[in-house]
Amino acid sequence: MQEPAFYMITAAFSLIGLTVVALVTLRGWRDWIALKSREIEQRREDNPPTTTSRIEVADLKERIRKLEAIAAGVEL
Repeated sequence: MQEPAFYMITAAFSLIGLTVVALVTLRGWRDWIALKSREIEQRREDNPPTTTSRIEVADLKERIRKLEAIAAGVEL
């Protein structure tokens, strides 16, 4: 039979290891999100919205407005 101290030490080191892995993963996630954000900003600077894309966005907004009205039971 092992001593209780062995189990306490093993649990403590496991918790420390899990914490380190979680912190490293969180750091990687934040860096990845920042990278994607910079990529999106760069794309926006390189390709300003065209007239066609603005018309498409306006059309999609109108469709959404109509669907929301239908869902709310409002007659158009």
